[in-house]
Amino acid sequence: MSKKTHLNRKMETRHIRMISLGGVIGTGLFLSSGYTIHQAGPIGTIIAYLIGALIVYSVMLCLGELSVAMPYTGAFHVYAKKYIGEGTGFTVAILYWLTWTIALGSEFTAAGLIMQEWFPHTPVWIWSTIFIILIFFSNAYSVKIFAESEFWFSAIKFFAIVAFILLGILAMVGIIPLNNFTHAPGISNLYKNGIFPNRFSGVFTTMLTVNFAFSGTELIAITAGEAKEPDKTIPKAIHTTLWRLVIFFIGSIAVMAALIPYQKAGVTQSPFVYVLKMMGIPYAADIMNFVVLTAIISAANSGLYASTRMLWSLGNEGTIPKNISKTNKNGIPVIALCLSMIDGLLALLSSIFAADTIYLVLVSVSGLAVVIVWAAIALAEFNFRKQFLKSGHSLSELKYKTPWYPVIPLFALITSILSCILIWFDPNQRVALYCTIPFVLTCYLVHYVYRKCAINVSIIRLGGTLF
Repeated sequence: MSKKTHLNRKMETRHIRMISLGGVIGTGLFLSSGYTIHQAGPIGTIIAYLIGALIVYSVMLCLGELSVAMPYTGAFHVYAKKYIGEGTGFTVAILYWLTWTIALGSEFTAAGLIMQEWFPHTPVWIWSTIFIILIFFSNAYSVKIFAESEFWFSAIKFFAIVAFILLGILAMVGIIPLNNFTHAPGISNLYKNGIFPNRFSGVFTTMLTVNFAFSGTELIAITAGEAKEPDKTIPKAIHTTLWRLVIFFIGSIAVMAALIPYQKAGVTQSPFVYVLKMMGIPYAADIMNFVVLTAIISAANSGLYASTRMLWSLGNEGTIPKNISKTNKNGIPVIALCLSMIDGLLALLSSIFAADTIYLVLVSVSGLAVVIVWAAIALAEFNFRKQFLKSGHSLSELKYKTPWYPVIPLFALITSILSCILIWFDPNQRVALYCTIPFVLTCYLVHYVYRKCAINVSIIRLGGTLF
């Protein structure tokens, strides 16, 4: 089977922009943002998200140069393999694949639980099964069907957050009255309990949560292998990443922090629901449940796509059995798709039957995995540029260049590593390090043993041919 660099190129610029947007806007914003406000305080949360935005944007700038120069499906696994080492490429792919497949299990459960709010007499597993079938066929038919469905899922989230920010600003200045408020709150909630009510350290201990909320932006590189004119569509998508992050994350966080006392944020319910109820908007919980349901379906849709392409890339590179990279007539890697869905279903079962053991380990590893992948992207770009120039090429040959090299890749690398180290100081998240370090070492060991066995088999076959 010959090696490919990409699958069918069917995605347009609007698809990639919305897929990138949809990958970022998920349950991390709608549900976890309240926890961050509660832990870091209002100003601390805004600073944490600004730092997170700078980190992820610097990673995207690195990824831009790589993905335009080499628009491969499964992109950063191949970059890590080529410019860091084969073991690192394998480990990055497995970590990223695991991140999305583990998320699939929790997303199918969450979607079923939300539907049960409206249909209390229908078991959760029925709704979960319906969504599993929906997501599977969205990915199985053609990449254009996936891209179109993800475009509209992301559009719903886009308009919901814009509406939330606008309504929040109107409430802050007093145009929309708030329950239990005698005057417009303005921005007093941001500083009335001190700039850092839980000390400045809260900014750093919440960075893993913040980075996890930003995970999904790297989907831009995954789509590079199926994008029409990747040298044009990828840079356009990357250039809009920063303002998206600022408007959607910083904007909505600032509104929430200004309207909700930080002590109450994320304690009992989604901060979005809390704010809409304060405004007296009817059916606030139902409206946000619908938006969160859309976010969950979108995340599952993107997650199955990303994990499938990463597994396809591993097979295509010969890192795992090549049969896994086989595609159907529409260019869909169906074996990789089925394996990714099966792993998602196994994660779902482990969350039910082994929540405190297997599932806890998997979730802990997946929480750190994205930040490790970011670090690998930054290091790969740093090494790529050095090797590119060393081999006699000039910068003018690159259609897209990471600005301020080597400052940007070094900043992305160092801050990604620091984000991992800093969670040691949060006892609630420290378990992620305990689980992830042995898992990463195991990945390197498995790759070493697999490659050694493959080499030995090749030698035996060659010997049989000669004699």
